[in-house]
Amino acid sequence: MLPEVCGSSLLLTLPDDVFALVSRSLSPRDLCNLGLCCRNLHDLAASDKVWLLQCEMLGVVPCKDLIEWRKGVFSYKALCRFLVGIKPLLGIWVHQNPELGNVVYVMPGFISAVGCRIIPQELGPLGLEDGPILWSPVFEVVSDFEGNAAFFLHGRESGNDYVYPGSIKKVDRTCNVLLLEVEPQQQTSVAHSIVPFGRLAFVDRRKLLDTVTNQVRQTLPDAKDDILFPHLRREEADLREDTELLYERRLLLMKMYDGGGGFTVRKAGTELPSHIGLSEFRPNLDLISGTGDHESRSRSRKTLAEYVRHSLKYILRKSNSTNGKRDLLRKNSSSGHGSKHAQLHEFLQPGDAIGLTLHASTVKLSSYHAWPNMHESKFALYKLPMRGPEMGQEYAGVWGGTFGWPPGRLSDDKPGKALFLLLLSYEESQGQKLLIATKILEGTHYVLHPNGSAMFIVNIDEPSNDPFPHDCNPLDVKHAFTGEGIANGYGFRYPGSKPGSLFVIHDKMLAFIWKESRAVLTLQRLDLQEVLSKGERIHALPPVSNFAYLTRSYSNVFANGLTKA
Repeated sequence: MLPEVCGSSLLLTLPDDVFALVSRSLSPRDLCNLGLCCRNLHDLAASDKVWLLQCEMLGVVPCKDLIEWRKGVFSYKALCRFLVGIKPLLGIWVHQNPELGNVVYVMPGFISAVGCRIIPQELGPLGLEDGPILWSPVFEVVSDFEGNAAFFLHGRESGNDYVYPGSIKKVDRTCNVLLLEVEPQQQTSVAHSIVPFGRLAFVDRRKLLDTVTNQVRQTLPDAKDDILFPHLRREEADLREDTELLYERRLLLMKMYDGGGGFTVRKAGTELPSHIGLSEFRPNLDLISGTGDHESRSRSRKTLAEYVRHSLKYILRKSNSTNGKRDLLRKNSSSGHGSKHAQLHEFLQPGDAIGLTLHASTVKLSSYHAWPNMHESKFALYKLPMRGPEMGQEYAGVWGGTFGWPPGRLSDDKPGKALFLLLLSYEESQGQKLLIATKILEGTHYVLHPNGSAMFIVNIDEPSNDPFPHDCNPLDVKHAFTGEGIANGYGFRYPGSKPGSLFVIHDKMLAFIWKESRAVLTLQRLDLQEVLSKGERIHALPPVSNFAYLTRSYSNVFANGLTKA
């Protein structure tokens, strides 16, 4: 090779298509660094062909969707920046309360990521395959034209649906906890120590979130808020109509940030979006008294200064009262330890404004049968470790189903059966390879099985010789494994178990049968994105509770008044 045709010169001589193929071996960071070397390499590394391949390799959405999404951003490079940011958010997120179900699935929307709550429900006459699954929106992370992310919380108050704009912190690639927080925005050059939102007492965190959501809430025209992602339909005309509505809706959301109602798009080095200015109530921070019904005030829309003055006076009064009692108890005790919680005024001190923030962080979590041991008083969702089927772990993934045999459609004259969602995962224990089915959703009216409990555990290395006990047409059972299924219902925090067998009908259908009762739990593999794309949307809860319902409940709080949106 000639000396003059090497290094950067060699790259510059490659045709665009060839360089695009070479770039498949590079990460987005590598390409950005390559573009810093010289102007010619900058132009080469900025090619749309190169960044389209990078977007494809991320695997967030198929190529045909990438082409449609590209119309809403400046370049494939900008789109790739957004996709890299939202990819760690995709998957199943849960919270322990309520026991019946608090499952949020984050999936690609339209130039966005959408968090959908799967409602505990019964299967209708069409069954799981063709019947619509009920869901409600929790939040959206939407891309602007430059690939920057904007956060919108969903909620419903006084019969109206709202979106609550906020910012999103840099997403950890390995994030396993999603936190809804309030964050002060520092606009002055004076440095202050930052008090984490999580160090505040629970009552202070709740009141701050209620105050901010009440002030930043915005409405969208009903016609522009029907869908958050394209419906799975066969008609091309309907798909085009969905796409047009989604474009219009996204433009409205962006206007909320970019000057509409005082909101701005978040960019590097600029102020946080969707904030409440603190200057109006800074003189009132030391006030510790307040009268009147805070809840009735929070339902009325007042001016910024008037609302925040009353709200923060109430919060500070409660905070100082609570913390004052704690200080008195601490002084009268002999422990001498410092206060567990931070003072509210310490948290607010650094900022000139406050706003909602979605914080995707990585924390060390222990788990039991793939169910994380979580903090029950944080406004947080916890990610379930998801693994797809692979060699030696063919049944890993999400499965849905119900009790009863045979599977398939229910007749119109029979009541629906409870929908169960299970996460199947593998563990090694005492030299045995176990397949564990962890319950993540139960569609009953009142909880019968503890959240995160193992519906069944089978030993993959121990075949079962039990015959399939139910009369049916000739059934080709591929495999059968010996195991144990949950027993005694919710009466035990760690329920007992009884012997049974798992029958593999085919790669997408399983049946666990309890040996004594002959009860059958029939399961089929699910693509939650596909299921939700064919589902029906219902109204959300009030905003803060909608993110993570923290009140322990054993009844279906999410399905009260199943009204379609």
